[in-house]
Amino acid sequence: MTTPRDLLIVVMDAEPGRSVDRGSLSLALAGAEVVDLLGVRAVELDGDRIVPGDEPSPDDPLLREAASALIRQEPYESVEDWLWRRGRDLSSAYLAVFETEGQLTRQRRRRLISFQAGDVALVDSLARRGAVDRWAAREPVLVALATATGAYGEPLDEDSKDAPDAPDIADDAVATVLAAVNDAVMELEAVRQRRAIEDAAFDNIWRGF
Repeated sequence: MTTPRDLLIVVMDAEPGRSVDRGSLSLALAGAEVVDLLGVRAVELDGDRIVPGDEPSPDDPLLREAASALIRQEPYESVEDWLWRRGRDLSSAYLAVFETEGQLTRQRRRRLISFQAGDVALVDSLARRGAVDRWAAREPVLVALATATGAYGEPLDEDSKDAPDAPDIADDAVATVLAAVNDAVMELEAVRQRRAIEDAAFDNIWRGF
């Protein structure tokens, strides 16, 4: 299994009824892909720039797709730009693959995940058990990414009683990716709040007529 796949499983296994923002999850999945590409030396970071490597493509088809989407011309792409470009609706792409692979089942009455149209639940599988074991061990990267999605307490809210302890990330490149994910999630939320305020102001203007 890969970090993005484990992340999706962990998010879906969060407390039933907790709302998970699809945009935040997509950004985190894109960040998880970079982490795994770093792990197999398919990329390296030059500052915050993603530099493609010459190593063979990963075995996982979704990671191969990510590797093929890399910008291979200088000055290359920043992690931030990658998150916004690759992360566009990425959660739906992963869910579609999960469903094709038979890792999901649809249920009519019990909503287990709120970022996908329809009620979907994970089936019991070796992949799911592996992700659960990784989460139970509080693997730092997985904890950081899952927390950023808001699946366990509010994103970036270290005071939330539901959020896991903030993990220590020893690898500087991985830490750079995780920081970029957090920044992107915060930016996404700020944009949404700004739009909500603008929409409310527009509605108030119309009510005045």
